[in-house]
Amino acid sequence: MKGLSLKLVPFPPGMDFFCPIRVLRRAADFFPWAAVLFALALMFRVEPVFAGPPLRIVSMSPSITEILFAIDAGPRVVGVTDFCKYPPAVTALQRVGGLLNPSFETIVSLKPDLVIHQHDSLRVQQSLRDLGIQTLPVNLVNLENILKSILIIGEALDGLSPAQQLHDKLEREIDSYKIRLAGRKRKSVLMILGDSQDPLRDLYAVGKGTFLDELLTLAGGENILDRSLAVYPKVSKEFILRRSPEAIVEAIPRSNFSPSERMAHIAEWRRFPAIQAVKNDAIHFLAEDYILIPGPRLLSIVDQLARAIHPELFGDGKKTAGQTKDVRP
Repeated sequence: MKGLSLKLVPFPPGMDFFCPIRVLRRAADFFPWAAVLFALALMFRVEPVFAGPPLRIVSMSPSITEILFAIDAGPRVVGVTDFCKYPPAVTALQRVGGLLNPSFETIVSLKPDLVIHQHDSLRVQQSLRDLGIQTLPVNLVNLENILKSILIIGEALDGLSPAQQLHDKLEREIDSYKIRLAGRKRKSVLMILGDSQDPLRDLYAVGKGTFLDELLTLAGGENILDRSLAVYPKVSKEFILRRSPEAIVEAIPRSNFSPSERMAHIAEWRRFPAIQAVKNDAIHFLAEDYILIPGPRLLSIVDQLARAIHPELFGDGKKTAGQTKDVRP
């Protein structure tokens, strides 16, 4: 009928066993015919349609949490993962586990209108939908999709205006970096994920096509890695010596990276003076909790990378011999 909208009400805690799709899924383990019906049910099931914008939201990643607070939806967030640390207001919120070990019992107890998660969390998505909980998957793998996801989340929350403002602000800042670095010779860069007790024992590099690779390119760098199947491949010291990057950037995802740790890393790199980055004292450390979070603070990462790779553009001047920078905002 015209004007009629279907609303599926989430099952109360303890009643989710009687969800038809959940029953079919359990039966499919024992009866072939149930497996067929289960597959058909997933294909033709009706998504929940709520009468108004969601007022109780659970976020399943730090990136999503930061986006929600950045678009003024923080008061609606009732649950976050164990890894969500920013903004400070999240410390008072209920924790729901992590992406690999979510507590569905806790999520259900929060009675959320909506759970927002990353698009590749298929197991989490299916489990929540079986419980009658509305989900919204978002893709945060690269810059284009991060910007799109901000608008998608804003539209789902009926708050497109602040989402559009954040989207446009990030887009303007991205364009400003492109203009500022236009025509500038790109420097070859090795960007690795640091934080090992033995600095040069296990080196995992930022691969081509990743979120951090995009930020590196935007900051005027050229990733020395070729495209590979691994997103963050392990690289050998021999490979680094052969490619001899002009700059090395270690991404340390914690803000308490101490001066003594930094000096230990530098000492290890100096064992390989043939590498251009070592020879030119172009070893840099980006030590912040948000370095690996594809969210609203991504331009802070670009700024740190650009200042490390092209210090002459930011009034930092030429570095003196023996100077190795710890880049921070």
